[in-house]
Amino acid sequence: MARSQQQRKSETRARLIDAAAELFARKGFHAVSAEAVADAAGRTTGALYSHFGGKEGLLLALLEVWKERTAEELSMRLAGRADPAEHFGAMWGSIVRPVADRGDAWLLLELELWLNGARGGPGGDDLAQRYAATRAQLGEGLADWARTVGRPLPYPPAETGALVLGVLLGCALQHRLDPASVPDEIVVGALRTLLRLDDPPDPRGETQSP
Repeated sequence: MARSQQQRKSETRARLIDAAAELFARKGFHAVSAEAVADAAGRTTGALYSHFGGKEGLLLALLEVWKERTAEELSMRLAGRADPAEHFGAMWGSIVRPVADRGDAWLLLELELWLNGARGGPGGDDLAQRYAATRAQLGEGLADWARTVGRPLPYPPAETGALVLGVLLGCALQHRLDPASVPDEIVVGALRTLLRLDDPPDPRGETQSP
């Protein structure tokens, strides 16, 4: 049976993302040309630009795939678990632990994309929107979890997402250069403190102010 045009587009998109994952992770974003990715995928450079608008758009799509895959894995692993240490430890591990499909390249590629956007390169607006979506997703997810365990968050979800993301990324940068200086327990402890999980519970069901 002949494949539909949509199926062919989906296959081309997937092949380009898979090729980018291998090349970007191994060589870095700036060391790999759009032509090299297209050749590895068995597609044309024109197809790459048609689907992603350029190398930056392709990297953004790749990182979104990794993020969504990680979120699904964490959701399945942590379903029904109320211990915050497990949740925070899993979130931290997803950033700093090598994974089969991406090794330890995720953080480095995130930084390359951020630097490109921060310097006014192509895709900066899309990157800002991605960070906003990540903060919102993280904050809402933590709010849902907090309601499940009966411990409301001390900050609105969007602010919570920004703060938690800041702790995770800031610690990950230091961990990348000197892992021993940022053990898992201090990251988990910082997130517990940030969310005031060790404060006495408020009898009205609200987190007490410090």
